[in-house]
Amino acid sequence: MEAIETLASLWIAEHPEHHADLADVNAALARNYDATPEHTNPFLHLSMHLSISEQCSIDQPRGIRQAVELLAQRLDGLHDAHHATMECLGEMLWESQRSGRPPDGEAYVAAVQRRATRD
Repeated sequence: MEAIETLASLWIAEHPEHHADLADVNAALARNYDATPEHTNPFLHLSMHLSISEQCSIDQPRGIRQAVELLAQRLDGLHDAHHATMECLGEMLWESQRSGRPPDGEAYVAAVQRRATRD
């Protein structure tokens, strides 16, 4: 497997609730996840795990690796830290789209750092 496929398989293993969706390619392609907001889109979720993993591996935006590591210590695990980081990443992307400005990496890192240091 390619490195990205190995990484994806590790995150998939962490999400048994998505195994059925990911096992049936035809059903997954036919499904409209936007039409079922109560059901998490496993492809979006997995892509966010992969994005955060890549960001941390190259520390881009600068400081994200340390912020996620601190958050993982606070939450007792990388998986929970990723989920909290996903909220910050989603907020940054939403704000960028809403405002028409480029994504603000510094604000994103600061949001993850706040989650890592708040009581």
